[in-house]
Amino acid sequence: MKNIRKLAAIAVLAVFALSAIFATGLPYEGKTVILHSNDVHGAIAQYANIAELRNRYEAEGAEVILVDAGDFSQGTTYVSTSKGLDAITMMNAVGYDIATLGNHEFDYGYAQLRENLDKAEFLVVCADVFAEDGSTIYPASAVITTEGGVSIGFVGFETPEAQTKANPALIKGLRFASGDELYAIAQENIDALKAEGVDLVIALSHLGVDAESEPNRSVDLYANTTGFDFIIDGHSHTVMTEGENGEPIQSTGTAFANIGVIVIDNETKAIEDNFLQPVSHDEDGTTVYDIPNDPSVSGYAQEIMDRVNGEYNIVFAESLVDLNGERDPGNRTEETNLGSLIADAITWTVLKDEGSLKVDTANAVAVVNGGGIRASIAAGSITKKDVNTVLPFGNTITVVYVTGAELLEALEASTYCTPTAIGGFPQVAGIEFTVDTSKPYDSNAETYPASTYYGPASINRVTINSINGNPFDEDAVYAVITNDFMAAGGDTYYAFASSTDKFDTGIPLDEAVMAFITDKLGGVVGEEYAEPFGRIHII
Repeated sequence: MKNIRKLAAIAVLAVFALSAIFATGLPYEGKTVILHSNDVHGAIAQYANIAELRNRYEAEGAEVILVDAGDFSQGTTYVSTSKGLDAITMMNAVGYDIATLGNHEFDYGYAQLRENLDKAEFLVVCADVFAEDGSTIYPASAVITTEGGVSIGFVGFETPEAQTKANPALIKGLRFASGDELYAIAQENIDALKAEGVDLVIALSHLGVDAESEPNRSVDLYANTTGFDFIIDGHSHTVMTEGENGEPIQSTGTAFANIGVIVIDNETKAIEDNFLQPVSHDEDGTTVYDIPNDPSVSGYAQEIMDRVNGEYNIVFAESLVDLNGERDPGNRTEETNLGSLIADAITWTVLKDEGSLKVDTANAVAVVNGGGIRASIAAGSITKKDVNTVLPFGNTITVVYVTGAELLEALEASTYCTPTAIGGFPQVAGIEFTVDTSKPYDSNAETYPASTYYGPASINRVTINSINGNPFDEDAVYAVITNDFMAAGGDTYYAFASSTDKFDTGIPLDEAVMAFITDKLGGVVGEEYAEPFGRIHII
């Protein structure tokens, strides 16, 4: 995007602008400044940076509003080990005013989300997720009025992809609006806020701009509504100060790479500037922070990090090779050695107990969604924290019995856009298959139930070459060893959700991987995992 190409220039200008701003007078007297974050994903130490930036703007006369566009609950052990609660602790410590929900807020289930956010000292808005009684699970919008007399209506939007990116079993009963319904909800809220007489209407949007998210992207929202003065966006980890066609959309990337700044003039009640403030930059291989830390907030973060490090920074094994946890190219586009290791680990975990399956072990396979693999592991010592960072969701190993035809459907659906990245891309064990990307994906006219994905009307692209070295049989019954998220229909795996024969072992994936490395591999991930095994072929 043109915004990404502008990033270097923006970063340089923002640094110089910040230095000039805080060097003289009260240049922000009579201004309201919105500072925003998105997709923080557990980078809790950097909350001290946005706190300090807030302090500085206030010292220069501004009224400051702190907002977040979602995905604060997951990403590192510093938030995942508390199922997202420590992220709320940090946001309270900073003094956030308002936030919307990201898909990862649902990773630990709706009940856990409610429990966490009951402790939030900030507002939560979400206009497009509904409970069984038809009401929104959080207020659709909220108005914040500054002492300078500027009233801002914030409307929250969650990506409808959350219904398959979170474990469907843990969010039963919730409904996520999409497409035309999403636009209509947005317009209704815009009109209601305008009728109240607010000065500005701003969307807090966890929709993103990725092509695979169409028609539920922030740019689609803006194109199909009238009245948004600005959209603060998240989800796609995009660094942008405007949309591809000049839309007033800003997003900071992820993990506090930047902090978003929006400047409003209190007299004219108009947005007069927006830009990204880099949090840090690299200087001769050293991280240099452009914004210092707020000491108080740093103290909260350090307390959490010390607690988690004390439990998880324990070396239990070593790897002789780098294990690839990248997204694209990586676990969402192709076979990887880390994907194979995880698939091998859950296969070994189930099969090591004789008689654990209803079918012969020759018909046992493993399928792991690439989007569930969140980090790489470098060659060297492996800690519990490393494995938990790779697999932070607390998923458990689940066995699903499906026919060969249903297994083929699942693979066809989960590679529908390959070589474009998709979270459902399968990392496997016990299967050798081929994806022919030169052939079109033949999608159904309607999406899978409660999904944004379209199942295949026919099998065009995927061929299963063999199962554990034996011929594939569409009529045979196979035991698919997977995780509870996929078994419930997460990502593109509706074929697994529709199975009536499955069981959850209750064994967490991260614990299974650690046991496999120590007990099966003797504590060393060796050269056999140096390269992928040739289980997946992309034409």
